[in-house]
Amino acid sequence: MVGGERPLTERQRHVLAVIGARISEEGRPPTLREIGQELGIASTNGVRDHLQALIDKGYIQRDERSARGIRVLHAGDVAEAAVAETPVVQPRAVSHVPVLGRVAAGRPVLAEQNIDGHLAVDSSIIREGNVFALCVQGDSMRDAGILDGDYVFVRQQSTAQPRDIVVALLDEETTVKRFVPAGDAIRLEAENPAYPAIVVRRGDPRLAILGKVAAVLRTIR
Repeated sequence: MVGGERPLTERQRHVLAVIGARISEEGRPPTLREIGQELGIASTNGVRDHLQALIDKGYIQRDERSARGIRVLHAGDVAEAAVAETPVVQPRAVSHVPVLGRVAAGRPVLAEQNIDGHLAVDSSIIREGNVFALCVQGDSMRDAGILDGDYVFVRQQSTAQPRDIVVALLDEETTVKRFVPAGDAIRLEAENPAYPAIVVRRGDPRLAILGKVAAVLRTIR
Protein backbone atom coordinates (compact mmCIF):
# COMPACT_ATOMS: atom_id res chain seq x y z
CA MET A 1 0.00 0.00 0.00
CA VAL A 2 1.20 3.53 -0.82
CA GLY A 3 -0.66 5.35 1.92
CA GLY A 4 1.13 4.13 5.01
CA GLU A 5 3.27 1.52 6.67
CA ARG A 6 0.39 -0.15 8.49
CA PRO A 7 -1.52 -2.73 6.40
CA LEU A 8 -5.29 -2.72 6.11
CA THR A 9 -7.62 -5.45 7.29
CA GLU A 10 -9.85 -7.11 4.70
CA ARG A 11 -12.82 -5.06 5.95
CA GLN A 12 -10.87 -1.80 5.75
CA ARG A 13 -9.77 -2.62 2.18
CA HIS A 14 -13.42 -3.20 1.32
CA VAL A 15 -14.41 0.20 2.77
CA LEU A 16 -11.65 1.92 0.78
CA ALA A 17 -12.73 0.11 -2.39
CA VAL A 18 -16.36 1.20 -1.86
CA ILE A 19 -15.25 4.85 -1.47
CA GLY A 20 -13.14 4.66 -4.63
CA ALA A 21 -15.89 2.99 -6.66
CA ARG A 22 -18.47 5.64 -5.67
CA ILE A 23 -16.08 8.48 -6.58
CA SER A 24 -15.33 6.83 -9.93
CA GLU A 25 -18.98 6.12 -10.77
CA GLU A 26 -20.68 9.26 -9.42
CA GLY A 27 -17.91 11.83 -9.20
CA ARG A 28 -18.33 12.27 -5.43
CA PRO A 29 -17.57 10.37 -2.21
CA PRO A 30 -20.33 8.35 -0.52
CA THR A 31 -22.08 9.38 2.68
CA LEU A 32 -21.69 7.27 5.83
CA ARG A 33 -25.16 5.85 5.27
CA GLU A 34 -24.32 4.87 1.69
CA ILE A 35 -21.15 3.10 2.85
CA GLY A 36 -23.17 1.29 5.49
CA GLN A 37 -25.74 0.17 2.93
CA GLU A 38 -23.01 -1.12 0.63
CA LEU A 39 -21.30 -3.08 3.41
CA GLY A 40 -24.38 -4.16 5.36
CA ILE A 41 -23.50 -2.04 8.40
CA ALA A 42 -26.67 -0.81 10.11
CA SER A 43 -25.01 1.78 12.36
CA THR A 44 -23.24 4.89 11.07
CA ASN A 45 -21.05 4.64 14.18
CA GLY A 46 -19.75 1.34 12.82
CA VAL A 47 -18.89 3.07 9.54
CA ARG A 48 -17.17 5.88 11.46
CA ASP A 49 -14.97 3.32 13.22
CA HIS A 50 -13.77 1.93 9.88
CA LEU A 51 -13.17 5.45 8.50
CA GLN A 52 -11.21 6.39 11.62
CA ALA A 53 -9.00 3.35 11.11
CA LEU A 54 -8.31 4.48 7.53
CA ILE A 55 -7.53 7.99 8.81
CA ASP A 56 -5.20 6.64 11.51
CA LYS A 57 -3.34 4.53 8.94
CA GLY A 58 -2.92 7.46 6.55
CA TYR A 59 -5.23 6.44 3.72
CA ILE A 60 -7.96 9.10 3.86
CA GLN A 61 -8.80 12.47 5.34
CA ARG A 62 -12.26 13.40 6.53
CA ASP A 63 -14.07 16.72 6.97
CA GLU A 64 -16.89 15.99 9.41
CA ARG A 65 -18.59 19.27 8.50
CA SER A 66 -19.57 17.74 5.15
CA ALA A 67 -21.75 14.66 4.64
CA ARG A 68 -19.42 13.60 1.82
CA GLY A 69 -16.21 15.03 3.22
CA ILE A 70 -14.00 12.02 2.51
CA ARG A 71 -10.73 12.54 0.64
CA VAL A 72 -8.57 9.65 -0.55
CA LEU A 73 -4.93 10.63 -0.07
CA HIS A 74 -3.39 8.27 -2.63
CA ALA A 75 -5.19 7.04 -5.74
CA GLY A 76 -2.95 3.96 -5.78
CA ASP A 77 -4.42 2.84 -2.46
CA VAL A 78 -7.91 2.69 -3.96
CA ALA A 79 -6.64 0.70 -6.92
CA GLU A 80 -4.88 -1.78 -4.65
CA ALA A 81 -7.94 -2.10 -2.42
CA ALA A 82 -10.11 -2.76 -5.46
CA VAL A 83 -7.68 -5.43 -6.66
CA ALA A 84 -7.78 -7.05 -3.22
CA GLU A 85 -11.56 -7.29 -3.56
CA THR A 86 -11.29 -8.88 -7.04
CA PRO A 87 -10.37 -12.58 -7.31
CA VAL A 88 -8.90 -12.28 -10.82
CA VAL A 89 -7.10 -9.21 -12.13
CA GLN A 90 -7.16 -8.74 -15.90
CA PRO A 91 -4.87 -6.36 -17.82
CA ARG A 92 -6.65 -3.09 -18.50
CA ALA A 93 -6.59 -0.96 -21.61
CA VAL A 94 -5.54 2.68 -21.51
CA SER A 95 -7.50 5.50 -23.12
CA HIS A 96 -6.21 8.98 -23.93
CA VAL A 97 -8.82 11.52 -22.87
CA PRO A 98 -8.70 15.02 -24.40
CA VAL A 99 -8.35 17.86 -21.89
CA LEU A 100 -10.39 20.90 -22.83
CA GLY A 101 -9.12 24.42 -22.46
CA ARG A 102 -11.28 27.39 -23.45
CA VAL A 103 -14.45 26.34 -25.31
CA ALA A 104 -15.91 28.68 -27.91
CA ALA A 105 -19.67 28.82 -28.46
CA GLY A 106 -20.72 27.42 -31.83
CA ARG A 107 -17.62 25.27 -32.12
CA PRO A 108 -17.80 21.47 -31.63
CA VAL A 109 -16.81 20.61 -28.06
CA LEU A 110 -13.99 18.31 -29.14
CA ALA A 111 -12.72 20.58 -31.90
CA GLU A 112 -8.92 20.58 -32.08
CA GLN A 113 -8.80 24.27 -31.10
CA ASN A 114 -10.46 23.44 -27.75
CA ILE A 115 -8.01 20.69 -26.72
CA ASP A 116 -5.01 21.54 -24.51
CA GLY A 117 -3.64 17.99 -24.21
CA HIS A 118 -4.56 14.43 -23.23
CA LEU A 119 -4.67 12.31 -20.05
CA ALA A 120 -3.87 8.58 -20.18
CA VAL A 121 -6.39 6.76 -17.96
CA ASP A 122 -7.80 3.30 -17.36
CA SER A 123 -10.41 2.62 -20.05
CA SER A 124 -12.88 1.44 -17.38
CA ILE A 125 -13.40 5.10 -16.46
CA ILE A 126 -14.58 5.87 -19.97
CA ARG A 127 -17.13 3.08 -20.50
CA GLU A 128 -19.16 4.46 -23.40
CA GLY A 129 -19.65 7.70 -25.31
CA ASN A 130 -17.30 10.59 -26.03
CA VAL A 131 -15.46 11.63 -22.86
CA PHE A 132 -13.37 14.71 -22.22
CA ALA A 133 -11.56 16.04 -19.15
CA LEU A 134 -11.59 19.50 -17.63
CA CYS A 135 -9.35 20.95 -14.91
CA VAL A 136 -11.48 22.41 -12.11
CA GLN A 137 -10.78 25.94 -10.95
CA GLY A 138 -12.10 27.07 -7.57
CA ASP A 139 -13.92 25.33 -4.74
CA SER A 140 -17.58 25.86 -5.67
CA MET A 141 -18.15 22.06 -5.83
CA ARG A 142 -16.19 21.28 -2.67
CA ASP A 143 -19.02 19.46 -0.87
CA ALA A 144 -19.47 17.11 -3.84
CA GLY A 145 -15.84 16.06 -3.47
CA ILE A 146 -14.63 18.11 -6.45
CA LEU A 147 -11.74 20.38 -5.48
CA ASP A 148 -9.62 23.07 -7.08
CA GLY A 149 -7.09 21.45 -9.43
CA ASP A 150 -9.03 18.19 -9.84
CA TYR A 151 -9.74 16.82 -13.30
CA VAL A 152 -13.36 15.89 -13.97
CA PHE A 153 -14.11 13.30 -16.64
CA VAL A 154 -17.21 14.32 -18.56
CA ARG A 155 -19.43 12.24 -20.83
CA GLN A 156 -20.38 14.52 -23.72
CA GLN A 157 -24.14 15.10 -23.95
CA SER A 158 -26.39 18.09 -24.50
CA THR A 159 -29.08 17.15 -21.95
CA ALA A 160 -29.07 16.30 -18.25
CA GLN A 161 -31.31 14.82 -15.59
CA PRO A 162 -32.25 16.81 -12.47
CA ARG A 163 -29.40 16.91 -9.93
CA ASP A 164 -26.77 15.70 -12.41
CA ILE A 165 -23.38 17.36 -12.04
CA VAL A 166 -22.68 18.89 -15.42
CA VAL A 167 -20.18 21.00 -17.32
CA ALA A 168 -22.08 23.91 -18.83
CA LEU A 169 -21.06 26.70 -21.17
CA LEU A 170 -22.51 30.06 -20.17
CA ASP A 171 -21.49 33.33 -21.78
CA GLU A 172 -18.31 31.76 -23.21
CA GLU A 173 -17.28 30.41 -19.79
CA THR A 174 -17.32 26.76 -18.72
CA THR A 175 -18.58 25.91 -15.25
CA VAL A 176 -19.05 22.71 -13.22
CA LYS A 177 -22.36 22.80 -11.36
CA ARG A 178 -25.37 20.72 -10.34
CA PHE A 179 -28.20 20.92 -12.91
CA VAL A 180 -31.54 21.78 -11.27
CA PRO A 181 -34.61 22.55 -13.44
CA ALA A 182 -37.05 24.85 -11.61
CA GLY A 183 -40.21 25.77 -13.52
CA ASP A 184 -39.30 28.08 -16.38
CA ALA A 185 -35.74 28.42 -15.13
CA ILE A 186 -32.57 26.37 -14.90
CA ARG A 187 -30.53 26.61 -11.71
CA LEU A 188 -26.84 25.76 -11.83
CA GLU A 189 -26.15 25.10 -8.15
CA ALA A 190 -22.80 25.04 -6.40
CA GLU A 191 -21.95 22.50 -3.69
CA ASN A 192 -20.53 25.16 -1.42
CA PRO A 193 -22.81 27.55 0.52
CA ALA A 194 -20.44 30.43 -0.20
CA TYR A 195 -21.52 30.44 -3.86
CA PRO A 196 -25.00 31.49 -5.04
CA ALA A 197 -26.83 29.51 -7.73
CA ILE A 198 -26.66 30.70 -11.31
CA VAL A 199 -30.21 31.07 -12.66
CA VAL A 200 -31.11 31.32 -16.35
CA ARG A 201 -34.40 30.89 -18.14
CA ARG A 202 -35.10 27.70 -20.08
CA GLY A 203 -34.06 28.03 -23.69
CA ASP A 204 -31.62 30.85 -22.98
CA PRO A 205 -29.19 30.71 -25.92
CA ARG A 206 -26.31 31.68 -23.64
CA LEU A 207 -26.50 28.29 -21.88
CA ALA A 208 -25.37 24.95 -23.32
CA ILE A 209 -24.84 21.67 -21.50
CA LEU A 210 -21.55 20.15 -22.63
CA GLY A 211 -21.77 16.91 -20.65
CA LYS A 212 -22.30 15.01 -17.40
CA VAL A 213 -19.47 14.53 -14.88
CA ALA A 214 -18.74 10.80 -14.60
CA ALA A 215 -15.52 10.67 -12.54
CA VAL A 216 -12.91 12.78 -10.75
CA LEU A 217 -9.12 12.50 -10.85
CA ARG A 218 -7.11 14.03 -8.02
CA THR A 219 -3.38 14.28 -7.61
CA ILE A 220 -1.68 15.03 -4.29
CA ARG A 221 0.10 18.34 -4.48
